[in-house]
Amino acid sequence: MSEPDSKPASDGGAKPITKADPKLAHMTSQWKYTRPLTACRYDPTGRFVFTGAEDYLVQRWNLQDDKSVPLAGHESWVRALACTSDGNTLFSGGYDGRLIAWPAAAERPQPTRAIDAHQGWIRAVAVSPDNKLVASCGNDGHVRLWNTADGKLKFDLAGHDAHVYNVAFHPSGEHVVSCDLKANLKQWDTRDGKLVREFKAEALHRYDTQFRADLGGARCIAFNNDGSRLAVGGVTKVTNAFAGVGEAALVVIDWQTGKVRQTHAIKESLRLLLWGAAWHADGYWIGAAGGSSGGFLVFWKPDEEHEFFRFKLPDTARDLSLAPDGMSAAVAHADMHLRVYRLAAKS
Repeated sequence: MSEPDSKPASDGGAKPITKADPKLAHMTSQWKYTRPLTACRYDPTGRFVFTGAEDYLVQRWNLQDDKSVPLAGHESWVRALACTSDGNTLFSGGYDGRLIAWPAAAERPQPTRAIDAHQGWIRAVAVSPDNKLVASCGNDGHVRLWNTADGKLKFDLAGHDAHVYNVAFHPSGEHVVSCDLKANLKQWDTRDGKLVREFKAEALHRYDTQFRADLGGARCIAFNNDGSRLAVGGVTKVTNAFAGVGEAALVVIDWQTGKVRQTHAIKESLRLLLWGAAWHADGYWIGAAGGSSGGFLVFWKPDEEHEFFRFKLPDTARDLSLAPDGMSAAVAHADMHLRVYRLAAKS
């Protein structure tokens, strides 16, 4: 199903030898698949990257021996991927509404559990810091929390009146936050399933009166390490909802107050959407953008509107995953390639 285009460098989970430097970013490896990619996630050990694509398979790419292994169990595209912190279990969610658990490191992984979790598309999944819960969200407007041990539903969190685009656990594990198409965010208590508060990332939503359509939502979501900031990314300044013409943006919210602290943008008016985001332990946000203007990795300091560096990618980016050691980033591309970029000098 796949062939490596170039021999991959080791991007394992070892402690970083040097501090990352985005301005030294360069591609170290790439693999070509048979269909455009839709998602990517490092496993916590740094040994594998999992991808979803415009087919029914999840692929596991081994960064140490060039091999890929298909995971078959979905009946539609897969966009949602998340791993437990020990690397033992992968969860995937598809357009088919199925939530599947996999033994991530098995020689030939087979589903250990498959749940008909949502009516329609599952857009995102996330695993709690203690690995006891997995959250899923989708086009049916629901957020659901499942016990990872037995797959039983713990809470059905209803309240969104639009497709729920993304979900993330706070680093404390006591709360989970969800964001819908209209950029409405809801904070839920994971202990009793109750709604704690609501807030909004207004820059990430627009109603187009001409086409009578909403465009927005958190296409990516991430907390910083201590949970004091929540970042949601997508598209802003939309001029045509039908064609999705707009500019990439990352809205950062102060977790204590629920107020927008900073809206990060790109210096030039490029037609892009932010598909992936991550917080780097060195103190900056990383975004993966893609659209008619191409693909980019974008780097923002917390209190500056515009990027301090932008790295041009070979093609549109559809997702981003930061390696456990913070020295590399995996990017899922629309041109059927998984590529790994090292954020340091060439060796």
